[in-house]
Amino acid sequence: MSPWAVVFGGPSPEHEISILTGLQAERVLTRAGEQVVSLYWGPTGAWHLVPNGTEAKDYLEGAPAGARPVDVRLGADGGFFVKGRLRAERLEIAAALSCLHGGLGEGGGYAGLMALLGVPTTGGSLYASALGMDKLAFSGVVAAAGIPTLPRVALTADGDVPFDGPYIVKPRFGGSSIGIEITDDLAAARAVARASVHLRAGAVVEPYRSDLVDLNIAFRTHPSLEVSAIERPLRTAEGGVYSYADKYLAGGGGEDAGMAAAPRELPADIPEEVAERIRAYARRVAEVTLVTGAPRLDFLHDPATGDVFVNEINTVPGAMGLYLWADRVPAADVLRGMLVEARDAGVPAVPSGFGSGAALRAAGGIAGKLVGLEGPRA
Repeated sequence: MSPWAVVFGGPSPEHEISILTGLQAERVLTRAGEQVVSLYWGPTGAWHLVPNGTEAKDYLEGAPAGARPVDVRLGADGGFFVKGRLRAERLEIAAALSCLHGGLGEGGGYAGLMALLGVPTTGGSLYASALGMDKLAFSGVVAAAGIPTLPRVALTADGDVPFDGPYIVKPRFGGSSIGIEITDDLAAARAVARASVHLRAGAVVEPYRSDLVDLNIAFRTHPSLEVSAIERPLRTAEGGVYSYADKYLAGGGGEDAGMAAAPRELPADIPEEVAERIRAYARRVAEVTLVTGAPRLDFLHDPATGDVFVNEINTVPGAMGLYLWADRVPAADVLRGMLVEARDAGVPAVPSGFGSGAALRAAGGIAGKLVGLEGPRA
């Protein structure tokens, strides 16, 4: 039987966090007796088969000792091929566990690549992954489904923002709280968007409300739709946002470093009525987004009014969100369920051949379709 693969790294600002998540996932699966291979996607795009049991520090200079280069080949006989002295050998994989955060890894590029390679993978389809990475598109889908969310609009050079400041400015495509800024006015928000490398690819703006607290929940879609415990992440500073440092640096080092060790209240001390609404909204988000696996859904809660708002979805959450399931599902079962779901679903089929050539036969000559496209005459 072919092994599972754990895929981590990737060209992304969240590259280091992906390494931590991947190493943790590999340990969980191997300790549970699963056959696992580890695939490291370097920040410049190179792929390597790396030994199991590596540590975070082994990646400070790139691929660790013992890494073997891997070719990625498209086509009828495509797949991952491990380079050897005489020839490259195909790496047989039952399904891959995506531990890729941000960038092409979480935003749909990796899902498309794996579909072309014929390798089943977790992390959602290309379409669901892209939706989850695009904060503006996700909030639009959520709002259209009648699920409460704060107003969120694209931040442009002169576009209207239909709410007053202060504002929170976020990368439209990105995660791990990287690049988030708080500003008092719109001019400052636009200046930040122009100056920040994390915001140049696109930025969204929302009303900043210091009275709201963060609440997170996960859901998993195999063997059936199920929701996790609810956590309240604890910020290290009063006010502000739940930052990169809060998520990944506040919990200290060691084997459990990363989001799983970040300060939190778990389960969150909230009224049961609020908790039930969050669980219901999570199930609804799963239905309308078609995201699969075990994503984490982030909420904002107003303790004074009891209001809750869907904030963002993380299709590949830090530490795979395993700590949210600790009171009900073993970590290995969460990961194994994701892999089995991906394996059984197979590679998404791409419809082709629609029309049986009718459009091509009716097209006539291409030259005729170019008439009038030359632009104005001198």
